[in-house]
Amino acid sequence: MGRPRSPKGRAQESHRRLGFEYPDAKCELDHKNPFELLAATILSAQCTDKRVNMVTPELFEKYPDAESLAVANEMSIQEIVRSTGFYINKTKSLLGMAQGLVDKHGGVVPSSMEELTALPGVGRKTANVVRSVALDLPGLPVDTHVGRLSRRIGITEETDPVKVEMELNPMVPAHERGLFSLRLILHGRRVCASRKPVCEECSLSDFCLSSQI
Repeated sequence: MGRPRSPKGRAQESHRRLGFEYPDAKCELDHKNPFELLAATILSAQCTDKRVNMVTPELFEKYPDAESLAVANEMSIQEIVRSTGFYINKTKSLLGMAQGLVDKHGGVVPSSMEELTALPGVGRKTANVVRSVALDLPGLPVDTHVGRLSRRIGITEETDPVKVEMELNPMVPAHERGLFSLRLILHGRRVCASRKPVCEECSLSDFCLSSQI
């Protein structure tokens, strides 16, 4: 494919090229099941995956499912997740999420966007992570990396994450939306950083609009 000239073309070519660059792209939050991924994603807000992976082993050892987490001591949770930042709010979200799972879903993580986002502390990004990674359903998580790269490349001009998601969704096949997000995230972490993007090492630089400025 030549140099793409439309937002959809840039999205598809970015997805294709980044597939060669990150052939093993996967979610870097350690988890064994949808419940663990849901909890880990809540903790990942404004925190690195590496840090989250340092605290979740203890959290999941003590509270391996929604039933045990729903009745956990709030102070105990706070001490475990303190290093992830905003630990008081995250603890409330974890407890509310677990209680919601027990009360409304028999302790099982639901699959629909509506049911997931009805849980405390669960927004569209978190729901899309769970849907695309743990449940093998369409979902395009829009974090700061996805939003930044999409605007830099010239795929969207939107700044609101939900609007970015809605604009990007039809540009890639439904079953590959999660993978597209993962590839953009990895590229944002390793090449297209917020402050100092390394354009000379970027495989997208020949059509990325910001690299032409």
